[in-house]
Parts: sequence; C-alpha cells; structure tokens
Amino acid sequence: MYFMVMMRTMGIRMPISMMNLIQTEEQAMKDGKTKEKNLMNKTRPVDNPYEIWKSPDGTWEWRVLKKWQKPSKEKHNPFARWFCAVRSPNTYGSWEYGDTYAREVQSVAWRVDIPF
Repeated sequence: MYFMVMMRTMGIRMPISMMNLIQTEEQAMKDGKTKEKNLMNKTRPVDNPYEIWKSPDGTWEWRVLKKWQKPSKEKHNPFARWFCAVRSPNTYGSWEYGDTYAREVQSVAWRVDIPF
C-alpha cells in the first residue's frame, strides 16, 4: 500500500517508495558511490567489437558485440550472455550472430587485444 506524502523541500506529492528511492540515490551520491553502468550495452558492428576471443588453436573466433549485464553482475551469474559474431571452421569464413553464455566462451578461449 502506497501512502501519498508531501515532500517538504519541493512541495510535490509522491509515493513513499519513490521518496525512499530518491533518498537512497542521493545518499549514494553523497558517499561517493555511483551506480555502475554497463558500458557495453549498445550493439557494435562486427568490424568494431568490444572484445575478441579466440580458441587456442585459432580456428574459432568470438567477437563480442554487446554484453547484457554489468561486469559486477556478470561475475556471479552463470547464465550471463553476450551477443557475439562467431567464426569457425563450420561457418566457412562467414560470421554467425547470436547470444552465447559468457562462461562458455571464457572457458574455451583467450581474450585477444584489439589492434585498433
């Protein structure tokens, strides 16, 4: 149940839950804590990926075009997923696009430095 209250400073009516949210965000800003942002949330083209991962033998390549979660959340989520373009011997040199589990890629591939 939401109760309408009068905010003293602005004179606006809003639900108590909304006031609590505003107060916690203001307190976090005062304490120097800011919300972590997902900087890899926008989809990029295949020629400008956020990260490149390759298998040890070099036959598989994953290009990370988008990450769905913040890094702090991704660490604890075994089902965190990335939107990737993947090239393998089975694709005959072309790219296949789709979501893949982040831990699956990390368990079989190495991250490569992007030269550009």
